[in-house]
Amino acid sequence: MKQIFDHLTTDVIYQVVAVIAAVLLGMAVAAIAKKWLRPLATRASLARWPRRFVVFAMVLAPSFLMVVFILGLRPLFMAVDQPVDFIDIAIRLATVYVIVRFVVHVISVSLGPNSWMRTWEMRITFLTWAAIAFQILGWFNGIERRLDAIDLLPGKAEFSLWSLLKGIVVIAGFLIVASLIARTIERRVMKLEGIAISTRIGISKFSTFFLIAIGVLLGVNASGVDLTALTVLTGALGFGLGFGLQAIASNFVSGFVLLMDKSIKPGDVISFTGTTGTSTENFGWVQELRGRYIVVRDRDGVETLVPNQNLITNSVINWSYSDQRVRLRLPVMISFQDDPEVALQVLIDAAANHPRILKDPGPVSRLMSFENYGMRVEVRFWIRDPMNGVNNVRSDVNREIWRLFKKHGITIPVQQHEVRMVPSGIEPPALR
Repeated sequence: MKQIFDHLTTDVIYQVVAVIAAVLLGMAVAAIAKKWLRPLATRASLARWPRRFVVFAMVLAPSFLMVVFILGLRPLFMAVDQPVDFIDIAIRLATVYVIVRFVVHVISVSLGPNSWMRTWEMRITFLTWAAIAFQILGWFNGIERRLDAIDLLPGKAEFSLWSLLKGIVVIAGFLIVASLIARTIERRVMKLEGIAISTRIGISKFSTFFLIAIGVLLGVNASGVDLTALTVLTGALGFGLGFGLQAIASNFVSGFVLLMDKSIKPGDVISFTGTTGTSTENFGWVQELRGRYIVVRDRDGVETLVPNQNLITNSVINWSYSDQRVRLRLPVMISFQDDPEVALQVLIDAAANHPRILKDPGPVSRLMSFENYGMRVEVRFWIRDPMNGVNNVRSDVNREIWRLFKKHGITIPVQQHEVRMVPSGIEPPALR
């Protein structure tokens, strides 16, 4: 390669121009092919593996077509007795790019659609290909010597820029392998129907954290980085992170505790209040359990990310912890002129015919107390599906109580206060 650029001739320029034209032509044809394949990739009737094959074809089309068109240049130049040295090198580089692009995309798909590698897929592909290309062109040793000459920690310990970059690459490789293994374990564990969903999630999360930690340690060890040179730096960094990441670490530990004790799991109906009972403040469904937070969806369709630490340190009502049945109580006041026996029967009738109220145990009514302006009565009933809403049942029963009270002539008294104005110096009359 060095000899080619040292003796840059018209023949080499022709090869460079031809390779660039082949690359542009391959990209243009690939754009047309993608436009034709895109409807197939989104077709719902297409099976899983044929759809994946179409997606892979769309991903590899630009690089594959570039290799095909560059390969076509070689017989053309040889037919007119032109040198093909630069074309041969371009073929090797393009072939390496196709292989790297394929391998990186397979790893990215294996890690799942939400993995960090989906965002970094093209960057990792280019950096990996560039490193291999430098080795093919013979530039790698020179770059290594120059980077190794840059000492990041001047003194007795040697820690060069090359050591840092090599360590990052090796650790990243171990992390990718650990992530692939963790992803495989997660898929297998999540298919075990005999294990509770919270336990499956806990095993998956623990295996992921454990394998990633092992990957980091093995990567550091394999990279040959002398950690003693970083003692002061890591000590200061750890001291700072100890304060800055305290809340994050607490949330991760709290999330692991929630997964292990099964107190909250996906599908549970929970509410965040400071008191017990059937209050529906911050009422919602647990959608997901994440490492740092849980996703709670309320009846308005709003998804709230609640830190795991809040669930450990604060009171949380789990409506479906052991039994989804909950009891609701509706108090109401009646006048002293009304018959309490009739009112108690009316309350039972108001709750008896609602489709969501249980028949066993059935509704009951109680005379709770005698207040200053009336008698306090209450109806109590059970429902088995609080996830479908609680206040809507309250509303239905209250409306029925109002209708039946009017039908039976039962009045709901209004609290009143009598105020007497007495002129100054006059003794008020005795109240009888």
